[in-house]
Amino acid sequence: QVRLVESGGGLGQPGGSLRLSCTASGFISGVHTMGWFRQAPEKQREWVAAIKTSNGSTNYADSVKGRFTISRDNAKNTVYLQMNSLKPEDTAVYYCYTDRFRARDWGQGTQVTVSS
Repeated sequence: QVRLVESGGGLGQPGGSLRLSCTASGFISGVHTMGWFRQAPEKQREWVAAIKTSNGSTNYADSVKGRFTISRDNAKNTVYLQMNSLKPEDTAVYYCYTDRFRARDWGQGTQVTVSS
């Protein structure tokens, strides 16, 4: 399987920025997509963003479009989520994931709290 280790979560201020990272190891051959979900308290899991590892094409949820940027460094097997213009509604546990043939792997989740 793919092991995913996340970092960068914590406390952010409204209007501020945080940068999440997720590094993959293990059986990483065949990974074609990396991305992020989030889950706020008492809400369902929400897809946030994804990036193709091959060509770098990106997709975003409407709720974060224009504020968040997903990127990758293939040499480091790492995906990033740059979170700008943070809102309290962004408070959630953020989960990194990878997609390969018939397999989705997940990170452990990292807490993001946006509060003044």
